[in-house]
Amino acid sequence: MDGFRRGRPGSPPAGAPSPLPESSLPLYECPICHLSCTNYPVLQEHVELHLDECSILEGRNLNDPELAQHLQNEEDRQRRTETGRQEKNDFQKLQRQHGLDGSGGYKQQSLKAMAKEVDFGRMQPSDYHRRKTDMLESLALGVDDGKTKTSGITETLCQYYQNECKDIKHVWLSAGVDHFHCSLGDKGWGCGYRNFQILFSSLLRNNSYKDCLKDISSVPCIPKIQTQIEDAWKEGFDPQGASHFSSKLQGTKAWIGACEIYSLLTFLRLKCQIIDFHQPTGSSGTHPRLFEWVLNYYSSGKDSNGKVMSTSKPPIYLQHQGHSRTIVGIEERKNKSLCLLIFDPGCPSEEMQKLLKGIDGNNLKLFRRLPGGLKHKQYQIVSVEGVLTEEEKVARRQASQFFTAQKIP
Repeated sequence: MDGFRRGRPGSPPAGAPSPLPESSLPLYECPICHLSCTNYPVLQEHVELHLDECSILEGRNLNDPELAQHLQNEEDRQRRTETGRQEKNDFQKLQRQHGLDGSGGYKQQSLKAMAKEVDFGRMQPSDYHRRKTDMLESLALGVDDGKTKTSGITETLCQYYQNECKDIKHVWLSAGVDHFHCSLGDKGWGCGYRNFQILFSSLLRNNSYKDCLKDISSVPCIPKIQTQIEDAWKEGFDPQGASHFSSKLQGTKAWIGACEIYSLLTFLRLKCQIIDFHQPTGSSGTHPRLFEWVLNYYSSGKDSNGKVMSTSKPPIYLQHQGHSRTIVGIEERKNKSLCLLIFDPGCPSEEMQKLLKGIDGNNLKLFRRLPGGLKHKQYQIVSVEGVLTEEEKVARRQASQFFTAQKIP
C-alpha cells in the first residue's frame, strides 16, 4: 500500500526496454565454493584466489575441519559482497525509474529533447532558440506555457450529448476544464502534474474558489507545482511523503500521486478528500463501487430530470498503479449501466484538438471507460468539495502527520 499511496509505480513505464533475462546468459560455477557468475575471466581469478589461499593454508598445516571452515567463511563473504552489489544496483535502478537519480528535471529534459530534435533535423536551430527563450520565460513566471493545452472539450461534449446518444438516460459533466498533454520536458513521468493542471484549470474559473486562489491567476508550470508541494511539506503537511522524496522535487523527474495532490490542494486551503478503493468490489476484478461513488458525487444536489447536466463540480483526480487520469463526467445509460468520462494526459494535444471540430461515437471512445476498462487492483481518487477556513487547514495539516485515506469498501 505504501508504494501505491505515495504514487510511485511498481513497474517501468510502458514501452521501456526489458532487461535481458538472467536465464539467457551462460553461468559458470566455481568448483570449490559453487559461486555462479556470468563472466568467465572473473571466475578464473576467483578460483585462482582459492588456490592461492589453499597453498597458504597448507603451509600453516591446517587440518581438514579448519580448512573447511575457512572456505565456508570465504564463500559467505563472497555472497555478502555480491548481495550488497546487487542491492546497490537495484536501488540505483529504482532511483532512475522514479526520477530521483539526479539526472535533472523538466528544464533539463526539455533542453536535451529539443537539442535531439535539432540533431535529427526535425527542428530548425532558430526554432530551438525561440522555444528555449519561451520556455525559460514561462519557468521564470511559474506559469504553464499553454502549448499542450486544449480548451472547450467539455462544452463540445455537452453539445454532443444534447443532440446524439439515444441510449443515454443521463450524463453529468464537471465544470469547464482544460486538457493538458505531457510535453518533451515531462514525457514518461509528468502525468500526476498534468492531471493537477487539468483539475486546477477548472478551479480557477469557478467562483466558489476565488477567495483561496485570489493570488493565482494562471495554471502553474510543472517546476512551480513542484515548488508548491515542497512549500506544503515545509509547512508540515505529510512528513512521511516529504521524507520519501528527501523533501525535494525541484530539478527531479519524481512521480507524484494522490497524497501529493491532496497535500498541495489542502495547502492552498481547498477542502478535499482521498478515497481509497483498495480492492475490487465486482466480478472479474472490476470496481462498481467507484462508479457509484462518482455518480453520487456529480448527481448530488442536482435535479436529474434533464438528459445533460452541466454541474459546477470540479473534476476528480484518479490514481492507479503507474498512471493517473482525471474524471470529467459520468454517463448513466438506459440499461442502468455507468460509464466514466476521463481525460488522459497521455492523449496528444493534436487528437484533442480534432475533437473540437466535432465528436461522434468513434472519437468519444477517447473519453469513455466502462467498468471492464478499469480493472487495476486498486484506485485512489482526490475530490475537491469546498474551501477550508484557516482553522480547518491547521487541523488537516496535523491530521496528515499520520496519513490515512477513507477506504471503500
